Amino acid sequence: MCVGGGVRRLLTSAVAIAAPSGRCALITDHNVQGLWGPEVHAHLVAAGIDVVTVSFPAGEARKTRETWAHLTDSLLEARVGRDSCVVSLGGGVVGDVAGFVAATYLRGIPFIQVPTTTLAMIDASVGGKTGVDHALGKNLVGAFHAPEMVLADPDFLVTLGRRARAEGFAEAVKHGVIVDADYGQWLASRAVSLLDGRGEDVERAVVRSVEIKAGVVSADEFEAGHRQVLNFGHTVGHALEADSGYKLSHGHAVAVGMVAEARVGEELSVTARGTADQVRRLVRAFGLPDTHDGLARPRQLADRMTRDKKTRSGVVHLVRLEELGRVGTGSEVTIPVEVDDLVRMMEKWR
Repeated sequence: MCVGGGVRRLLTSAVAIAAPSGRCALITDHNVQGLWGPEVHAHLVAAGIDVVTVSFPAGEARKTRETWAHLTDSLLEARVGRDSCVVSLGGGVVGDVAGFVAATYLRGIPFIQVPTTTLAMIDASVGGKTGVDHALGKNLVGAFHAPEMVLADPDFLVTLGRRARAEGFAEAVKHGVIVDADYGQWLASRAVSLLDGRGEDVERAVVRSVEIKAGVVSADEFEAGHRQVLNFGHTVGHALEADSGYKLSHGHAVAVGMVAEARVGEELSVTARGTADQVRRLVRAFGLPDTHDGLARPRQLADRMTRDKKTRSGVVHLVRLEELGRVGTGSEVTIPVEVDDLVRMMEKWR
């Protein structure tokens, strides 16, 4: 992974290595296509690369099997071969869908991630998870398919508003909560600068978050054990997203989910008292929410959680947060929570 202003200029070299044919499929969404598509397309063409550009409507609601089929059909119609590659240009949704296309197209071709949002740079572009959503929940259809290269250029972030920037820092806060409490506190202390998009601080945050995630992923590439710690806040968060019909954004859902899961840990006496309040202060520093109306429907929300990929025999498994910066290890990475107990706790919160 390369991080820094201007690193997107390395894209032509990355494509030349990944695609012996000198051909690539540039996949993006309509929003990013209007902002950055022509520049990236022209840059590739100027280097002698044959580019097939395909875009789709923006938003989580378009992260579907139908979109995957449309993109795959477009590549087949353009006769993109196995000696080509996919370039993903966009945020987390684009990266997940484009990566899934690359993972399944002709049984798998290389792909390169060029993230354009804080969320994608900090989290979504690292780790090799690809996929699409289902009506029953997020990311229920997908594959592990690691990118050949990730080019995280903070210069892309100039087009984002503060709300969009804040989305990505929910994942950065998560990294601080589960691994590095000092990093979490630094994020909160620099929140204004980070939300303003100031280059040095943003670059530092991207680098540290990538270091944390890469360290976890490299030890457990296919999420058989410790990698599950990266799902902190996501079991509740994904359920809230699905419950809202994906009107609730991912970053906001994860912020609420982290606070809620820390509260569950405290209720079960596995998380140090006061940790949920610490997490709450961190997310609030970025103007992120710490609660949501969906929590007022505990049975409905808990039922959605049972469809999470980590659920076993109808028992919800949440990341075992012990205190800020420390989670469980070995066989205690997660804690099993019976659905009725989860509902009972959330009912008390009401």
